[in-house]
Amino acid sequence: MTAPWLTIIGIGEDGLHGLSPAARSALAHAEIVFGGARHLTLASAAINGEQHAWQSPFSASIEALLAHRGRKVCVLASGDPFHFGVGATLSRHVDSAQMHVIPHPSSFSLAAARLGWPLQDVVSLSLHGRPIDLLRPYLHTGARILALTSDEKGPGAIAALLVEAGFGRSIITVLEALGGAREAVRSQMADGFSLTDIDALNVCAITVVPLPGARILPLAPGLDDDLYEHDGQLTKRDIRALTLSALSPRPGEFLWDIGAGSGSVGIEWMLAHPSLRAAAIESDPGRAARIARNARAFGVPELRVVEGRAPQVLTGLETPHAIFVGGGGTDTGVMEAAMGALQSGGRLVANAVTLEMEQLLLTFRARHGGELVRLSLSHAAPLGTMQGWRPVMPITQWRWSKP
Repeated sequence: MTAPWLTIIGIGEDGLHGLSPAARSALAHAEIVFGGARHLTLASAAINGEQHAWQSPFSASIEALLAHRGRKVCVLASGDPFHFGVGATLSRHVDSAQMHVIPHPSSFSLAAARLGWPLQDVVSLSLHGRPIDLLRPYLHTGARILALTSDEKGPGAIAALLVEAGFGRSIITVLEALGGAREAVRSQMADGFSLTDIDALNVCAITVVPLPGARILPLAPGLDDDLYEHDGQLTKRDIRALTLSALSPRPGEFLWDIGAGSGSVGIEWMLAHPSLRAAAIESDPGRAARIARNARAFGVPELRVVEGRAPQVLTGLETPHAIFVGGGGTDTGVMEAAMGALQSGGRLVANAVTLEMEQLLLTFRARHGGELVRLSLSHAAPLGTMQGWRPVMPITQWRWSKP
């Protein structure tokens, strides 16, 4: 077996002092060393080969690194290279047999050690270069969150989000430059957060404390309709829960939500697992903007909003694993385009509230098979001086799996 040509070394703020003899030896014998400018400075005394700071865009550095395949190349990375680090990116280009990885304790590990928090009980989340709205699904009573930020502004932004969402009494501990000479650990309550001169290298530890009325997002599908901003164009919570069950989300899958309305189905699809992705297709500009706002408020800001009319805007979209078609439309072109685009083994779920759409689903079921389900619900409501059952409009649901 050929010896690995690429060595990835995790380095901390303690620089060379924190590296093992094996890591220092690999660094000293490397012909070429890639890393961030800060990493190269920390390790400069042990580097004998060429030094290359990461370029922007990062893809240019990957190409430069791969051009040296077969030589003794070393990459310096922050902490554990495979915990929200550069290792994940490099592994998409270099086989593991060609890499030797020497990790260092990650910022999350160091933060947990300082606080005495068992890592298995903690949410570890990277907000480095990512929207802080990603915090929202994890804001539950008593939750402990470790969030890696992008810079010195991150802790203040997190505090503002917590206050806005009703978690102002949460405790934010800012752990700065962990493992180095500048290390500092400071805590404040979110609604009184006023720390200044925060080091750009920081991790925020959050102990979540909700106030009455805090925006807590339950883990099950079928979230309260009142949590959504909508104009009435919304798959209601009971039907939504049954629809998500029929769509059967699985890790890593991609959903098309055609005629997304307020975006609720795509949003709750993505909330089911961090790896799930979705595109919300909506022709009305006002509703499309509303979907984007809802996505941020539910902590899934990466929901893709596609403004335009189906089936025209479906061309060029990533192939879906599942598709939801909602509402009262009767366009056979939409259904045919959706079925044609779906991956083999993928699921399509369509809801009909009108007789015309129901007839369309009956036709498609007769041609292609699948399962038809009648969803009928009633809610208790005042009836004179007493209570009675008030039925909501029944839904006909077609569930189809592509051969």
